[in-house]
Amino acid sequence: MTRTLHTLTHHYKPSLVRQILRKTHRFRSLATLAPRPYTFHIAASWAGKVEDHRIRKVPFPPDTPIGSWRDKMLSRPKSAYNNNDAGEDFFFIQEVGTIPPPPSPRHPSRKRNKMIQVRERARMRSQSGVSFGVADGVGGWTDSGVDPSLFSQALMYHAHRYSRNAWAGEPEIDPTMDYEEREQIEGWEMTPYECLDLAYGGVLRERFVQAGSSTACIISLNASSGVLRSANLGDSGFTIFRGSNMLYRQPSQTHFFNCPKQLTKLPANSGRRFPRACVDSPSEASTHQVKLRDGDIIVAYTDGLSDNVFPDDMATICLLASRAGGSEDVRVQAIADRMVHYARLCMDSKDRVSPFERDAARQGMFFRGGKPDDVTVIVALVKETI
Repeated sequence: MTRTLHTLTHHYKPSLVRQILRKTHRFRSLATLAPRPYTFHIAASWAGKVEDHRIRKVPFPPDTPIGSWRDKMLSRPKSAYNNNDAGEDFFFIQEVGTIPPPPSPRHPSRKRNKMIQVRERARMRSQSGVSFGVADGVGGWTDSGVDPSLFSQALMYHAHRYSRNAWAGEPEIDPTMDYEEREQIEGWEMTPYECLDLAYGGVLRERFVQAGSSTACIISLNASSGVLRSANLGDSGFTIFRGSNMLYRQPSQTHFFNCPKQLTKLPANSGRRFPRACVDSPSEASTHQVKLRDGDIIVAYTDGLSDNVFPDDMATICLLASRAGGSEDVRVQAIADRMVHYARLCMDSKDRVSPFERDAARQGMFFRGGKPDDVTVIVALVKETI
């Protein structure tokens, strides 16, 4: 069967191979094995700024869904010189679609066969791509006694929750299944904009999050087409590097200098007014779509990176880490860790001109050196497999 699969993938396009395998009873189960043209190697790194102990923080309890998921995300491997606190930032990385557990042998054969079919379709959905995102809680809420990290953590949790049950691209419909089975199995295609909108709705329903604001950048990568799609609101963002060149850089969205567009939840029935609060809608998010190539590097980040590190320096870090050798996973982790480490060095320097200093000068303001902040970075490396 392996030789047959190799012959098919050698002579036909992956999409046609999957159609052939689905319609062939003997090899129906091999449909999930047909390789996608693209794979993505993902890594994350983060570091919170020095904690202000005057701010009272009440985090999500670890036994709640968001609290346990947060701790799982923070347990991801990264460099030892980064602390384990993301501060007011947060992030998510999610292979699109989740695979249900295998059926028990005690199930009736008819039900077990259907569960196996459901599991195979879920596996195909999980191989359709990857979604990830970053969010930066707006620190101004601390003046009102609100922990800004709760909003960003809840936003990324709900983005993860919705993206895990969706396709990164158009669902691959199995023509041998009836309509009711398709409705139960196929899921739906979800764009980053739709994910952002749904995640924001989830935060508004969270009772533990009484108030707050956050910027957000959500990206999906399609393993069949190699297409990147994004939705960005505020001054978080991403940059795509192709070799030593910058292919694309997401422009920031701001109301005015150092005041980004942001998703906001105001306190309910508090009787207080918040005249400084900016209430923006997911519909204002900037969207982008681009076809990726082998070797492209996507760097998503909060403004802790972009306010302190110039794009040319990011490109240099990507180039040097890529040349250092090691597996793809080792290289992307090295890029993410070095980005965060370099951003931290720039924050502490008053002798080096920073992007934030230049932006302030354009507004007629004086600011010297780096800007201390939380910093979160996600790096994705694109590899063409066929």
